[in-house]
Amino acid sequence: MNSEFDLIRRFFTRPASRAALGVGDDAALVEAAPGKQLAISTDMLVSGTHFFPDANPEKLGWKTLAVNLSDMAAMGANPRWATLALALPHIDEAWLSAFAQGFFICADEFGVELIGGDTTRGALTLSVTIFGEVERGKALQRDGAQQGNDIWVSGSLGGAALALKALQGKIVLDEDHLKACRSYLDKPYPRINLGLALHDIATSAIDISDGLQADLGHILERSNVGAEISFDPYSLAAPALSPFLAESWAQHCLFAGGDDYELCFTAPHELYDTIKALEDPLWVDLTRIGQITAEPGLRVLDANGQLMPITKGGYDHFA
Repeated sequence: MNSEFDLIRRFFTRPASRAALGVGDDAALVEAAPGKQLAISTDMLVSGTHFFPDANPEKLGWKTLAVNLSDMAAMGANPRWATLALALPHIDEAWLSAFAQGFFICADEFGVELIGGDTTRGALTLSVTIFGEVERGKALQRDGAQQGNDIWVSGSLGGAALALKALQGKIVLDEDHLKACRSYLDKPYPRINLGLALHDIATSAIDISDGLQADLGHILERSNVGAEISFDPYSLAAPALSPFLAESWAQHCLFAGGDDYELCFTAPHELYDTIKALEDPLWVDLTRIGQITAEPGLRVLDANGQLMPITKGGYDHFA
């Protein structure tokens, strides 16, 4: 392999099928359908910050795209196109082959076409910009939560944070628990179908990437409202986390650990049955955790209805 252009041609070029012009020119060309808006998001994964340097490259390829797809899910957008920028310390053909395989498995599952990007030499960094389509006026946003709305969470939380603690040597897990919780960390599954189903149902939505406390906080801030939630860890915890819920660090994994890539959304209380009816066809658990209030701030009640002290939590790159 003689150049970055050989790298792009060999590992990341495929015939354009959903774009007018894809990889290989100065810019891609895409045609958005009439009456649609484009949803666009960029996420960067940096070795040593977002993943371990020895991470499995195929799983890393999946995750690199999946975390961006989660943003599309939170907007209720149908993902369509993506660009990929890679900083590589050197060219490792075996690593690139496995990474590209994982990336394209994810892309094919969700109907995404890679239409361009960039490569350079540097510390291992993976950056995706993703483009999705959503009907005009139907996009889910963070600023629509209203007093009296129910607060919902999809799936389960805390598994990825538990895996991270184990891999960092902060806790010890047996082989079965480690394998179970690593699946949450290594291969998150973006809730695209749920996001699409929440059109005309949800009043606001966000994906849980930095922890439930922090990400729900973004909805409250943007919507100028507060929230009261009943903290029942057993209804939300990933199965691998459940045996450890008596531990204070386990509560942190669940509430503020991050890397979950589930959806938190709000909706009118009268749509409770409508939302629960989505569980079976979408193969996802949906849990009502509380209610939006007019009083600002987040209040968390324990199983006895007592106010729990909470501290500022969630992942912050510069904290």
